[in-house]
Amino acid sequence: KRMAVSWVLAADGGYAKILQADNRAAPLVLLEELEHPEARKKNNDFYTDSAGRSFDSGGQWRHAMESQFDAKSIEAQRFAKDLCAKLRQAALQNRFEKLYVVAAPAFLGVLRECLDDNAKTRIAGEIPKDVARQAPEDIRSKLPDYL
Repeated sequence: KRMAVSWVLAADGGYAKILQADNRAAPLVLLEELEHPEARKKNNDFYTDSAGRSFDSGGQWRHAMESQFDAKSIEAQRFAKDLCAKLRQAALQNRFEKLYVVAAPAFLGVLRECLDDNAKTRIAGEIPKDVARQAPEDIRSKLPDYL
């Protein structure tokens, strides 16, 4: 009987690692690193011109108008969709039996929304920690002893 292969997705809004453990106690091996550099930009970097200016209702003070949408969170959602598509494809190909999702808390919620049922049914654990940029052995230490 083939050993259960576990995948670990460690991700934040702009960077992710897909790691694999070949059996329940195995160390994690890096399969793929994914980067979404757009997510690193500051909101202002998304707009070529500076924020518009307006007067407050009293008319005495001028202030910059905030953008109506948060470009950074839009980029995080775009990155999450890419990751979810990748996991969906791998699940359909039976490349892993169990999935652990370790993600920055806000990003974990975004991932949860876009994962399809193929990947969701394989989730063995979700850990709200921002560890994507850590070494595989450090990420492994945040997971259960037996995957």
